[in-house]
Amino acid sequence: MAELATIARPYAEALFKAAGADGAKLKQQVSSLGALAEDAGLRQFADNPKVGATQVFDLVAGVALQKGLALDAKVGNLLRAVLDNGRLAALPEIAAQFAALVNAQGGVSDAVIESAFPIDGASLADVVATLEKRFKRKLNAKVELKPELIGGIRVIVGDEVLDTSVRARLEQMQLALTA
Repeated sequence: MAELATIARPYAEALFKAAGADGAKLKQQVSSLGALAEDAGLRQFADNPKVGATQVFDLVAGVALQKGLALDAKVGNLLRAVLDNGRLAALPEIAAQFAALVNAQGGVSDAVIESAFPIDGASLADVVATLEKRFKRKLNAKVELKPELIGGIRVIVGDEVLDTSVRARLEQMQLALTA
């Protein structure tokens, strides 16, 4: 995986420099392209030696357009460069690194809040405000439902994890009782 990150870094940094102040606007487009590139059928099509980079570009741009995503010229150039160099597999990592660069520029981090139950808007705003104080930065929060947590939440911000779930507490009690 480190190799993929090494391959992706120059592409992400080049797009970040080219985007300038528009980085936040392009982040969603690059993220959507990264999600498209994870499709096994698309990768198989792109890996076919009889298929050219232009054909793959046309296919990806067409699928993106069908999903309501008109590619910015800078994102289109990135996609062309990635395909010309046979690096479609690195596109999801490029998207992740580009998002990290844009977030760092804005002083924001992405946070995944895993919860056993849905969190409504007002409660989510309170949770995010508390987490921003805890992590000392602004957070872009995304909630994922994980019923196996039983209750409470588990928060992942970068490489930091805050686990206040019932499941984590039960596991801690089990360790304490069996030790």
